[in-house]
Amino acid sequence: MTQAQGTAGPLSRQRERVRVRARELRRASPDAERALWRRLRDRQLGGYKFRRQHPVGRYFADFACVEAKLIVELDGGQHFEPGAMQADEARSAGLNSLGFHVLRFTDREALTERVAVLARILDWLTTHHPHPNPLPPAGEGVASLKD
Repeated sequence: MTQAQGTAGPLSRQRERVRVRARELRRASPDAERALWRRLRDRQLGGYKFRRQHPVGRYFADFACVEAKLIVELDGGQHFEPGAMQADEARSAGLNSLGFHVLRFTDREALTERVAVLARILDWLTTHHPHPNPLPPAGEGVASLKD
């Protein structure tokens, strides 16, 4: 039986494993991730599309804006141990090698300073990857419609 006839090849099994793992990570996400996701989803931040627990290479990014090549990572307390800090540096270097920029914040920042975190993300996006089709400010273009 060929792959076109319905058998799943190794690539489709791998994709399914990635999909299942991402789903598990989303279900088990900490409060800080959930709180930040509520503000990033549905293009709420400057019209940019974010994905949660998005696979990038061999990693799962907490949040990824693929069009801008930006990854936002939230680090809990366990990330401040020496071994974990080295692993995070290697992870960031790996993501950078895939063409992504990584912004890291602590869970505490995401929970208590969410507005500042969102402002920093939006600042990076508008500086490094201006949105190609920004929405006009309210009221702009109304005069030309009346003429």
